[in-house]
Amino acid sequence: MAEIKPLRAWRYNNEHIKDVDKLVSPLFDVVSESQRETLYEQEFCSIHLSVPRGDDSIRGAAKRLIQWKNEGIIKQDELPSIYVYYQYFTLPGSDKERIRKGFIANLRVYDWDEKILLRHENTMPFSVNDRMEILDKTQLNVSPTHGLYTDTTHEIEKYLDEAILNPLYETEDYQGVRDVFSVIHDVKIIRRIMDIIEDKQIILADGHHRYEGSLLYQKERAKNNPNHTGKEGYNYHLMYFTNTESDDLRILPTHRMINGIEDFSKEDLLNKLDQYFFIKPIEEAAEVNEVILGKLWAFGLLIEDKAYKIRLKPEMINNISWDFPQAIKELDLTVMHYFVFEKCLGIPGKDQRGSKNLTFERNFTKCLKSVITNEAQCAIITKDISINTVKEVCYSGYTLPQKSTYFYPKVICGFLFGSIKEDEFNSFFDEAFQ
Repeated sequence: MAEIKPLRAWRYNNEHIKDVDKLVSPLFDVVSESQRETLYEQEFCSIHLSVPRGDDSIRGAAKRLIQWKNEGIIKQDELPSIYVYYQYFTLPGSDKERIRKGFIANLRVYDWDEKILLRHENTMPFSVNDRMEILDKTQLNVSPTHGLYTDTTHEIEKYLDEAILNPLYETEDYQGVRDVFSVIHDVKIIRRIMDIIEDKQIILADGHHRYEGSLLYQKERAKNNPNHTGKEGYNYHLMYFTNTESDDLRILPTHRMINGIEDFSKEDLLNKLDQYFFIKPIEEAAEVNEVILGKLWAFGLLIEDKAYKIRLKPEMINNISWDFPQAIKELDLTVMHYFVFEKCLGIPGKDQRGSKNLTFERNFTKCLKSVITNEAQCAIITKDISINTVKEVCYSGYTLPQKSTYFYPKVICGFLFGSIKEDEFNSFFDEAFQ
């Protein structure tokens, strides 16, 4: 079902790789303003292509790309390859080193109704159009999105483990993660990886806006090309693939902060919550994460200088009126968005995606500080969700609320770029992979 294809990536030449730390950058939707300013100071940093700035910034990125090619700052690999990408990391409270193993290749662009690529969240039109315009002007997939395949045999990882013994380069990124990058040229191994992926459905873990930008661009180009064959570069999208069956696939929680609710008061909110939840004060706010861990339909509430555990009364689960299958209604995130945000805070489900009252924060300490300093009226502390939950939602055809997942570590930008220009996308060697 899922067709992947090796690519001849554009990569920084060897002269610049010795300063690889100055070339890589966070993805466009997670980079902070302070990080951006530091990165923009580096003349050849990948952020100039992924998050261009200035007047007519996207056309500026296209001009910069041409300059980098002409001056040999980046060069295109001669052989179609699959690129190996390992991320070595630890989690808070543990000194165990974990390894997320994956590879980068081109994926044929599929429409959502084909059920080959599955999404778990919706997109915002502005961000999609922005990514589509960058793709159009640069003819470049600047950074790979993150896709998940399921393979209990772990056969692909065997090939990746062998390749990573000879890394092209490595760096420690902004997350404190050690990123190691290698390549597979062997035609037999590449074809075997292609065959394994061919019968899989792919879950889009990260990069919904970038993928949808590719999808809309593919539809537009195909419609306006009378000689469309399906083999053109615009029919493919750059993706980083990891196995859902890996022990080191991590999804971290994303907490919610509330602000701007009219006539908001702690007493009023607690009274409304009391209709649906058991409410228990917590003496030490820092312990909220541990108190709710492993408990169904349980959340932390930070408000003023107080902390509470709120847990849905079991009989309330059948009161959810949203038109979802029962399995989706019973998800923690559905419970939170229905009972806390719609019923108690008055933010209708249909408005939550674009609500100015609702913001997202992954860092618990920042949530706590924002509430104590009155920058936020309150914060709802969530638990991480399992990959099985993500699978269940994707296979159901429904989506999770916005910002429900934070796959960690994040893929970084700058190790490679994938061209969709016809004279750069196709090559004499493609016949070996037919």
